[in-house]
Amino acid sequence: MSLLSKTLVAASCSVILGTAFISTQVHAEVSDKQAKNAVEFRQSIFQLIRSNIGPLGAMAKGKAPIDEAVIAKNALRIEQLSLMISDYFVLDTRSNDVESGALPKIWDNQSEFTQKADDLTQAAKALQLIVANKDEANYRKGIGAVGATCKACHDDYKAD
Repeated sequence: MSLLSKTLVAASCSVILGTAFISTQVHAEVSDKQAKNAVEFRQSIFQLIRSNIGPLGAMAKGKAPIDEAVIAKNALRIEQLSLMISDYFVLDTRSNDVESGALPKIWDNQSEFTQKADDLTQAAKALQLIVANKDEANYRKGIGAVGATCKACHDDYKAD
């Protein structure tokens, strides 16, 4: 077995064990420390998404020049980060005294919330394809679609 194969197997095992740990935490009582960590991780993901969508929004609004390399890189990052969103909301922190912008209905409508995260993933992938095809006429539209998925989730699941 090659070093790369061993590394991939080890990484896969880590992900499986981590997911199992998160899943068991849903049914157990969540300590304030666990809840605080979960909220910090969630907020970190969203801060990173925001830092990557900001330059795209500036380009879409004509406040920054169109830069295909930045669009491609940031769309890929947004896609990768979006894949983590649902995982970090498995832990239900509603009953803990932790300040969060997450509305409680996330855990009541987990499948819909997950779909909104998937919508972000798909919009980011579509934007990458637009750039890869050098479809300049649709750069702003693709960026807008990514932003629209963010807004749709914020409208339903983020406290003002």
